[in-house]
Amino acid sequence: MFATRILAIRHGETAWNVDTRIQGHIDIPLNDTGLQQARWLAEALAGRDEVHAVYASDLSRAFVTAQTIAQTMGQGVCPHVGLRERHFGDFQGRTFAEIETELPEHALQWRKRAPDWSPPGAGESLVVLRKRVLATVNELAARHVGEQIVLVAHGGVMDVLYRAATRLDLQAPRTWQLPNTAVNRLLWTTEGLSLVGWADTTHLDGRSRDETTV
Repeated sequence: MFATRILAIRHGETAWNVDTRIQGHIDIPLNDTGLQQARWLAEALAGRDEVHAVYASDLSRAFVTAQTIAQTMGQGVCPHVGLRERHFGDFQGRTFAEIETELPEHALQWRKRAPDWSPPGAGESLVVLRKRVLATVNELAARHVGEQIVLVAHGGVMDVLYRAATRLDLQAPRTWQLPNTAVNRLLWTTEGLSLVGWADTTHLDGRSRDETTV
C-alpha cells in the first residue's frame, strides 16, 4: 500500500508546561518528569514497534525526547525546523493569566482561534502554522512509503495533525487531549492523513499531565 505509518508524539513535560507558561520557540528543556516520561515511552516503543526513522523539532524538549526513543532503538534523530511549535510572538514567556491581563484584545483573538490572526511580535497565525506543519509531514512521510516513522514535536503541531486527519476546521473547539509523550498514530498517503489512534499514554501508568500549553 502506498502509505506511511506515523507515530506522532508530543515532547515530555517541562517546567513551563507545569506553570502554564507559553514556550513557543523558546528552548525550554525537559524537567525530571519529562525525562522519565521519555524513558518510559522509549521502552514501550522498543518493545512493540518497528521504526525506520526518527524525526524531531530542533527545540531541545522535543529533540531530547526523540533522542531517548532513537537510542533505545539503535537509531539517530533527524532534526527539522518545520516540526517546531507555533511561534507565539509576545505571548512567549507569559502565562495564560498574564496574557489575559496584559494583552486582553489579543487574548480574545487567541481564544476565538481566529485563523488569520497572529500574536503580536512576529507570531504565526494558525493558517501559517498549518501550512508549515503539513508541508513538513508530507515531505518526511513521502520518503518512507511502506515504513513507519516517529515524529516528535509539540502540542500545536499535534493539534494541526489531529485536525488534518479528522478534517476538522481550524476554529473547531478542541475536544481531544494533547498529553506529554502521548503516542498518536496516523496514516499518510498522497491524499492526506487519516487517524488510527490518539493519545495513547499507557506507558505512563496514569502519571502524565494533560497540559495543553506548548
